[in-house]
Amino acid sequence: MPRRKRRGPGKERAGGCGASVPMALWRGSAYAGFLALAVGCVLLLEPQLPGSALRSLWSSLQLAPAPPEPGSPEGRLAAAWDALIVRPARRWRRVAVGVNACVDVVLSGVKLLQALGRSPGNGKDHTILHSRNDLEEAFVHFMGKGAAAERFFSDKEAFHDIAQIASELPGAQHYVGGNAALIGQKFATNSDLKVLLCGPVGPKLHELLDDNVFVPPESLQEVDEFHLILEYQAGEEWGWLKAPHANRFIFSHDLSNGAMNMLEVFVASLEEFQPDLVVLSGLHMMEGQSKELQRKRLLEVVTSISDIPTGIPVHLELASMTNKEFMRSIVHQQVFPAVTSLGLNEQELLFLSQAASGPHSSLSSWNGVPDVGMVSDILFWILKEHGRSKSRASDLTRIHFHTLVYHILATVDGHWANQLAAVAAGARVAGTQACATEAIDANRVSLRAPHEFMTSHSEVGSRIVINPNEPVAEWHREGISFHFTPVLVCKDPIRTVGLGDAISSEGLFYSEVALTPRK
Repeated sequence: MPRRKRRGPGKERAGGCGASVPMALWRGSAYAGFLALAVGCVLLLEPQLPGSALRSLWSSLQLAPAPPEPGSPEGRLAAAWDALIVRPARRWRRVAVGVNACVDVVLSGVKLLQALGRSPGNGKDHTILHSRNDLEEAFVHFMGKGAAAERFFSDKEAFHDIAQIASELPGAQHYVGGNAALIGQKFATNSDLKVLLCGPVGPKLHELLDDNVFVPPESLQEVDEFHLILEYQAGEEWGWLKAPHANRFIFSHDLSNGAMNMLEVFVASLEEFQPDLVVLSGLHMMEGQSKELQRKRLLEVVTSISDIPTGIPVHLELASMTNKEFMRSIVHQQVFPAVTSLGLNEQELLFLSQAASGPHSSLSSWNGVPDVGMVSDILFWILKEHGRSKSRASDLTRIHFHTLVYHILATVDGHWANQLAAVAAGARVAGTQACATEAIDANRVSLRAPHEFMTSHSEVGSRIVINPNEPVAEWHREGISFHFTPVLVCKDPIRTVGLGDAISSEGLFYSEVALTPRK
């Protein structure tokens, strides 16, 4: 950052200030004497004057105010973000988002399971839920870890029964849901952006969407798709179970999104809408489909992306997945090389590395806060193995990684600008949205990111120490730039759903892409 130049003594004298300093000091002393005499007279004449008034009078005798107490690390970091976050020189005007959309029914997970007559048994992950028992075991498994997850519920009638009970529970609320709809909704808060959303939009979802979101008639349907969002708070207890972090467990019986039915409508709408940014999400919803359908639809996804005009960047937002073979297909069936940008969290990053035999893939799970050096290694590997290079025809040049306590934006050099603002904006919105505040409230958030870390474990990395006054750390590795910033974590979050989508959209909003990002 540019530093203000120090003015030399000669320049100060040239300005005429140096010669007047002794006179200024004499005058200040005289004024102080007169004021002290005045205060003495006041005390003599008005001995009952309140102490606050006396303190106010006496403070006026001080020639210079006492230096302010240093602010909290959270307050200083938030102020530093505000100074860093500036709009890029070249901005998006029209953003097209697809293809998963639904209505989220958000409620307490513990209360729903109690209403279903369940009690916490042994936790167990299920890739697909078939019964209430599977639901209880999976919820216990992830609540015990404080981790987010999303699963498909295979039994249509059983799901609708559970959804009915959930919707009628006190405190249950209906929100815009689905990664695409949430990202579109976040973009729509910027009045100078035009936003197109393609997805299965029923009457309730259409009612909930921002007026600035345009939905083509082909995307409208008579019935909404509902997703149940079971939230839990940090420290919340259910029997023997105690959640280490606030998070949520999501499940649905969603066939429209599961087959990505709106993909072709989405691509067909782009020609008329003429976007300068495309955001795609919903691949994870296909996990409940047969292998043959997954393979077929992935090929169609790649073909559809290829049909998007050259020069329009495409961001792919990933979400919670459990099928390693399906993830391998996403990585290897030309999906990654076809997109310009990726957004993902710590679980999706490690799962991707495990599925494709990347760095640190022997880890079964993260042990607490994901190690920054390990995360950096995996991001580097993705961009080196699947990103754009002189020898590889790939469009992938950007990855926005987010976890609870920090974010990293990794970019191939020469293709993106304004990264400091983008990563800071993504982290800032995580704190404001979770706490439901317009700006960061330093009293309601905490700085939990590692104070120092190594930038790599696969090679000799550098050690970085985080300074709240300069909250974005930057390092480089073989033509790839990394921008790291802590997150100010909301102490008592109001709502955790959609944070990843808000982070990705805010990071994209402040990003600037090269004029020809796609080949």
